[in-house]
Amino acid sequence: IGSAVLFIVYVPVLLVTSVMVKLSSKGPIFYKQERVGKDGKKFMLYKFRTMVIDAEEQTGPVLASENDQRITKVGKFLRVTRMDELPQIFNVLAGQMSLVGPRPEREHFVKIHKALRGLRLAVKPGLTGLAQIRSAYDLHPLHKIKYDYIYIQRRSLWLNLYILVKTIPVV
Repeated sequence: IGSAVLFIVYVPVLLVTSVMVKLSSKGPIFYKQERVGKDGKKFMLYKFRTMVIDAEEQTGPVLASENDQRITKVGKFLRVTRMDELPQIFNVLAGQMSLVGPRPEREHFVKIHKALRGLRLAVKPGLTGLAQIRSAYDLHPLHKIKYDYIYIQRRSLWLNLYILVKTIPVV
């Protein structure tokens, strides 16, 4: 219900953002990437494209940094405002994600970081989480994992509502 309401509220924002992405750089509006969800099940995650086309062609899978040259001008704005994540409302509507939970990760990073497996894959990934309301976009991965574990251990309806309310000023 929450994601359906968000979708209705954000339709105008989704449309304007789509035009901004399309006019600012070559390539598709949306970026899709396979992620690992609950119980290790893979799904296609959707975001607004914030980087140049084929950004990882030369480097392979790497985490974006604060001054990453691959990020477009509109992409910088979308990342700062977290609007690049809005298309994941479709992932929530499809049942692949929840509104609140640990962020879904790429299989490459799940394989090389033991901390990204186990307990973290026992819950549905979320559009927002404790790490997202506590720090900037480029929070160190180990700190994100720590926040994810705290969330998983203490999750409740009240904690989810708290995180959703605290997400509003972040966005």
